[in-house]
Amino acid sequence: MSIGPDGLAAGARQVASPNCDDRPAGARVSLLVLHCISLPPGEYGGDAIERLFTNRLDPAAHPYFAGVAALRVSSHFLVRRDGELVQFVPVQRRAWHAGESAWRGRRRCNDYSVGIELEGADDAPFEPAQYAALARLAPALRAALPLRHVAAHSDIAPGRKTDPGAGFDWARALRALAGPAAQI
Repeated sequence: MSIGPDGLAAGARQVASPNCDDRPAGARVSLLVLHCISLPPGEYGGDAIERLFTNRLDPAAHPYFAGVAALRVSSHFLVRRDGELVQFVPVQRRAWHAGESAWRGRRRCNDYSVGIELEGADDAPFEPAQYAALARLAPALRAALPLRHVAAHSDIAPGRKTDPGAGFDWARALRALAGPAAQI
């Protein structure tokens, strides 16, 4: 896998999100933020996440959707339960994934981070295919960007966010992020 000059990942399914903008001048993308999402919570599959990230989520389709359909959010990538990689925002653009956030005293994490959503729930384990997808994506991101740090959404927005949660295997993920897919 590779990231092209257009900021798009070869091999990822592209679904353009309007929920992004230009990064501040001179911003260096040094942080990778890992999230998790399922819509409705705890339910996997379907197109609700893509609809949320493209401002097409029908608030009447599920009772939970009424409270989130008006949000204008997106991540750069979504890793589905089966390992499918979906890209919503080119990596050189700022995706609206972190919200009010800070990493090591530096605020506004969206300005200098790439956001990866894993389809899942805070309290459930993730799938081997998702860790394998991270292992394919991470080297491409490192080759294209000056990434230096990895954080959970809960690390950059403590008290406000809990994802990716207790079901996320950080040791496995860090091995996947550090080396080739063969290390999984």
